This record gives sequence, C-alpha cells and structure tokens, in this order.
Amino acid sequence: MRRLNPSRRQALLGWLVWTAGFVAFPVAGVAGTAVAGRVDSPLAALTGGAAAGLVIGAGQALVSRRRLDPRRWIPATAVGMGIGLFLGAAAVGYRTSLASLALMGAITGVALGIAQTIALPRTARRRWAWAAAMPALWALGWTVTALGGIDVDLQFTNFGAYGAVTFAALSGLLLQIIAPRATAAVERNESRPATTTGAKAPA
Repeated sequence: MRRLNPSRRQALLGWLVWTAGFVAFPVAGVAGTAVAGRVDSPLAALTGGAAAGLVIGAGQALVSRRRLDPRRWIPATAVGMGIGLFLGAAAVGYRTSLASLALMGAITGVALGIAQTIALPRTARRRWAWAAAMPALWALGWTVTALGGIDVDLQFTNFGAYGAVTFAALSGLLLQIIAPRATAAVERNESRPATTTGAKAPA
C-alpha cells in the first residue's frame, strides 16, 4: 500500500481532528437552551445564539491544531452567531419548517461567516471563501438535522449531531485550504517588538 507523504498525512489528521470537533455542537445546544430556553423571541435568539457560539468557537479553536487564535475566534463566533440567529430567527418568524430552518441557517451563516473571517489569522489565504461558504454550510446543517428526524420544534439554538458532522467534515476541508498550517505561533512572534543584540544592522 502506498503511504501518504508527511504533508498529506498532516492534512488528513487535521481534517479528522476538526471533524471530531462536531461534538461541540450538541454541547452548545444544551448551553444555549440553558441560557435562553427556546428560540422564540429576539432576546432568546440573541443570548442563546451567543452562548452557543461561545461553546462552538471554543470547540473549533481547540480542534484547529493552532490554526485559529482562540482570543479572536471564540468572541467572534459568539458575536457572529448571536447576531446571526437574532436576524435569522426573526426573518422566519421563529418557525421550524424545513424551509424556515434552512433560511434561518443561511442568514445565521452570513453574520457568523463575516465575523469568523475577520478572526482568521493574517496568514490565511482566500479568507473570504470562509464567509462565502458559511451560509450554505449552516443551511445544510439545519437541513440534515431536520431530515434526520430531530425534534426541531423545540427551537434549538443550533443544529444537532447529524448536521454538525456534515458541517464539520465540509468546513474542515475548507479550513485545510485557507489555513493549511498552524499559524497562531507565527502571528505571536510577528507581533513581538524586535529586540537588539548589541550589533547595529547595516544602513
């Protein structure tokens, strides 16, 4: 059997770890419900979405293998999801039909995608592909969850495990393109002021 070269092996491992991070989504749903209850009002959508986003952002930062800076990614995800769910749920009148959830997901993905794109490391390439993909992937996550028989009438803050696995697998492929290597350490080094060693640089 032909072995994968080291770079491809690292890419595969990174994708698998990111995909395994789907477990953050069910936890985020529990957190969102604990904070705000059902998503049936503007306040519930805003606060529940932010709470769920906080958990999702933390989970994604954890499994990114240092591709994402948690100091930027976690608050960006919380803010983006809070605003996105606030707008998306209101746009569909807090309904939970398949079409309503897909539209709500797409609107949530717009706000979330923009916020997370801003939080991507400076070394990320084609960064706005992330913002472009989030509406479609978030709508897909809700669609898979609804078709999987989950009781979406309970008005959760985010889609469940079925949708989360789908979302994580596809977004993980995109992350490998945008940020193929760990960059947080590089950014920290770049942000440090230059130090002198006693010798002057040539003019």
